[in-house]
Amino acid sequence: MPLDHFITLGRSGLRVSPLCLGAMTFGEDFGWGASEENSHAMLSAYLERGGNFVDTANIYTGGHSEKIIGDYLQQGNVRRDGIVLSTKFYCSLFPGDPNGGGAGRKALLQQCEASLKRLQTDFIDIYWLHNWDQTAPVEETLRGLDDLVTAGKIRYVGFSDTPAWKTAEAQIIAYFRGWAPIIALQLEYSLLERTSEGELFPMAQALGMGLMPWSPLKSGFLTGKFKRGCSENVDTKRTNLVGFPSETDYDTIEAVAAVASELGVSSASVALAWVRSRAGVSSTLVGARRVDQLLANLNSLDLNLSPEQIKKLDDTSKPTLNFPAENNKTLAPMIGFPGTTVDGLTVPSASRLSA
Repeated sequence: MPLDHFITLGRSGLRVSPLCLGAMTFGEDFGWGASEENSHAMLSAYLERGGNFVDTANIYTGGHSEKIIGDYLQQGNVRRDGIVLSTKFYCSLFPGDPNGGGAGRKALLQQCEASLKRLQTDFIDIYWLHNWDQTAPVEETLRGLDDLVTAGKIRYVGFSDTPAWKTAEAQIIAYFRGWAPIIALQLEYSLLERTSEGELFPMAQALGMGLMPWSPLKSGFLTGKFKRGCSENVDTKRTNLVGFPSETDYDTIEAVAAVASELGVSSASVALAWVRSRAGVSSTLVGARRVDQLLANLNSLDLNLSPEQIKKLDDTSKPTLNFPAENNKTLAPMIGFPGTTVDGLTVPSASRLSA
């Protein structure tokens, strides 16, 4: 799948690339990101390959990430309307100010204005709630976001890292009040983090939200550079932040490496292809600190895993989900309509389960 084979994001008319360029690494402010020059080079490489989707946040490198993107836009290398530019609010850049962050009306409006200024643009295509503000009524957040849509300052609304029950509540409120709906959900998802399959995935699919996985390589654990019992050739700056894989993680890491060896590709390509193959996934966030890393990630679009390879990876990384996910998947059908065929599948009787 080429980068310019676009996908509609959730229940919307917005077309985006299957891989989104994540800009969390833009800026060296915290000692591990990319320089402005390298950040601009990655933007150029991504756009030249046909990509159209760039994602950042007000908190990334203390606002510098947004400024770097804004400076790039001002150079005239790309038509502003030709890209889908998204950023996030919630995180405060002003310690000690109780309204400096969060999702209340005062906070979200000032955060939007500040992001517009740093991005040097008149509008944001998708404005994401970065995390759940447990102190702000969700209807206040939704009304503020709808006002921003009406004012033309944002085009669409997205949620990130918010519980399924709260996101579902917000979506229903938005629908019944005629406010801008949530079109997509950002969430951590990879072969090493699959617990969102229990609640977030089915909720998003039922309520018309596209799924955008972040950290599909689990902070680099799935790139192939981590090997059991060996920490050589690992970026120490990064591991100081994220640590090392667990022994259980290595079981999955080795399964990914085996499939990669079989196909003659990188572990990262296999891990990204697996995420892209999941039902409900729209566009996957990929980030890098160098152009070669980014291009390697983009090359994963050339890879399609076989059903057998996907099953092997599924089985190796099968998560333990919260109740009632497994109950609803196995026991509930047996009790509800035993011995019948539904959606092409024959459901065994509960008596066979007890036997």
